[in-house]
Amino acid sequence: MGEEHAKQEEEEEEMSINDRLRDDELRAVLVKLETDKDKEVFGLVCKRWLYLQSTERKKLCARAGPHMLRKMAARFTRLKDLDLSQSASRSFYPGVTDSDLSVIATGFTALRQLKLQNCKGITDAGMAAIATGLSSLQSLDVSYCRKLTDKGLSAVTEGCHDLKSMHLAGCRFVTDVLLNSLSKNCHNLEELGLQGCTNITDAGLAALVAGCKHIKYLDVNKCTNVGDAGISVIAESCSTSLRTLKLLDCYKLGDKSLFTLANVCKNLETLIIGGCRDISSDSIRSLAAASQSLKVLRMDWCLNVSDASLNCILSQCTFLEVLDIGCCEEVTDGAFEGLGTAGFGLGLKVLKVSNCPKITVLGIHMVLEACRSLEYLDVRSCPHVTKAGCEEAGLRFPESCKIQIQDHTEGRTDDSSANGIFYLFLNLRFSIHQISHFFFV
Repeated sequence: MGEEHAKQEEEEEEMSINDRLRDDELRAVLVKLETDKDKEVFGLVCKRWLYLQSTERKKLCARAGPHMLRKMAARFTRLKDLDLSQSASRSFYPGVTDSDLSVIATGFTALRQLKLQNCKGITDAGMAAIATGLSSLQSLDVSYCRKLTDKGLSAVTEGCHDLKSMHLAGCRFVTDVLLNSLSKNCHNLEELGLQGCTNITDAGLAALVAGCKHIKYLDVNKCTNVGDAGISVIAESCSTSLRTLKLLDCYKLGDKSLFTLANVCKNLETLIIGGCRDISSDSIRSLAAASQSLKVLRMDWCLNVSDASLNCILSQCTFLEVLDIGCCEEVTDGAFEGLGTAGFGLGLKVLKVSNCPKITVLGIHMVLEACRSLEYLDVRSCPHVTKAGCEEAGLRFPESCKIQIQDHTEGRTDDSSANGIFYLFLNLRFSIHQISHFFFV
């Protein structure tokens, strides 16, 4: 008996972990790994572990044709998020095609998110395949897929009733027809990106919120046929849910939109009204008084911004972190008076005052006194704010603050920190993603 027991123990010691653990136990180990890197290492142990890691993978970013997509579908059986987007500048034309979308529709049946940005080859036929095969789809991004029309996209809304997010930037053929279809079929819609969809009108937005009353994010940047009527009905219908509203260069907008937003949208966090030149100082003061939750405000080229209205924004929007007032030519140092002594504006992290010719070094001094957490300051093309002038005045910038300032004596832009002057782009201090963050669009 002793010999048999010793032999059994010896055999058990020689057993590998693959012989001891079942698939469900290995999956339990995989789930406990927190980082993607650790999960990739898990898959390098052996073919069995690689297979298990593949079946548990939820997200994949790839560029592949139909043959490879079929192999991927067989391997990544529980995939939820598939990104086949292409670079806008270096895409392999035509990229994803309608035949690829047919493979995706039949192979990735568990898919919830699909990203196809800049896939120039897809048409309404590909969207029809998606609508048929991916009924559980919740997020679709087809930005800059310029061949798509209402027909194909409406098919998606009719087949994918769980849709929560749809991004269509640059889809120039989209009209109010699609908004009507979204309203009828996708009542859980929360995000809608329509940047540059110039055929969208106020009537379409009104139809949209008749059925979609939980919108949190709406981007109608450069939708030049959108005016006060459409934005007001959006604000009233989605008053409690709306968090982000982008209205860049919607030049038909006036005070009515802002008064409505101020009155009913108490949870608004991001508002972009750059280029809306008819908005008055009165509506901006109303927004400041009511929008306590506002964190990001872009109102460059809003030519009616006054010192009084800007002072209201800075002093009353206590959660404000990002502010762009570039090209607001009437703003002076007076906009910043009293902020430091009153203790306001301390949370501001990004401030852009480029092309504000009446702002001087004194105004920047008041900004620095009030905004101790500042991380980025743009004072380019402010003729009274120079590197030499700031040094002469003894201005002290926060150590982590990046400065863009015009050196008028040498005709160049300098970028400064408390540790010295440096060239922002030459030193590659920011990635493209970080740079674009500061422009808010």
